[in-house]
Amino acid sequence: MLEEEFHMTWQAEGTKVGFIGIGVMGKSMAGHIAKAGAELHIYTRTAEKAQALVDDGAVWHDTPGKLAAACDVVITMVGFPKDVEDIYLGEDGIIANAREGAVLIDMTTSSPLLAEKIYEAAKAKGQSALDAPVSGGDVGARNAALSIMVGADQQDYDNVLPLLQLMGKNIVLQGKPGAGQHTKMCNQIAIASGMMGVCEALAYAESAGLDPKTVLGSIESGAAGSWSLSNLGPRIINGDFEPGFYVKHFIKDMGIALESAREMGMDTPGLALAHSLYKRLSEQGYEDKGTQALFKIYRP
Repeated sequence: MLEEEFHMTWQAEGTKVGFIGIGVMGKSMAGHIAKAGAELHIYTRTAEKAQALVDDGAVWHDTPGKLAAACDVVITMVGFPKDVEDIYLGEDGIIANAREGAVLIDMTTSSPLLAEKIYEAAKAKGQSALDAPVSGGDVGARNAALSIMVGADQQDYDNVLPLLQLMGKNIVLQGKPGAGQHTKMCNQIAIASGMMGVCEALAYAESAGLDPKTVLGSIESGAAGSWSLSNLGPRIINGDFEPGFYVKHFIKDMGIALESAREMGMDTPGLALAHSLYKRLSEQGYEDKGTQALFKIYRP
């Protein structure tokens, strides 16, 4: 399928969309695409995670390169910038094997500089590359209500918008390639300090002998209100620290943000403090728990 045909025909039965990374969020995101009628192709390092999608008709590939060669569009949602670099720029990676005119969308939270590098490498091969990191966690992915921050050329964004709308509701072109990742850094910086506030507030409520549920009912609708307070506060109160978004991935994101800030000559003391607390949490064995597990720093 040629790139200019994509906008008009991507929803048609048989359009081949590859999805790499079937994790907590990726599984739901890929499922929405399959339900819309696309021919779904998948790859993930842990094959068992993709079994339900395979049972529903998805086509399994054992390398990213084989998947890329078979698809019109490739979406990636993996863990770390090194993973992104390997699957896009490696010898058996996406860019080396995808056809001319293929559309490549990285939805991993990754390095802005790497996003620019991937864009240039794809462009040299006649492919389109976009960075489109997301926010909203497992709930947003399940409900197709993710916030999607896009860095891309305008025409490429216009072409993929109908596809992105299968996975999200608040979809914004932030600027040139790399701008989506920079925007996600803004998002993670805001969350980092916010999560400290959520955990401290609930720990304070307990220390004061208050009922945290009653406190939450009062403060979440006022000036203190936030997505984290309303969605993760109840999980904290119920002792549910299972991941909607992993601690280890949040530490990775904050590390990228700290590095980007240093490159721009910025000081980010709130982010630095949150990063240090989450690293301590990880050292205590909570790296595979959700970000709300930061409460364990205040209440072991």
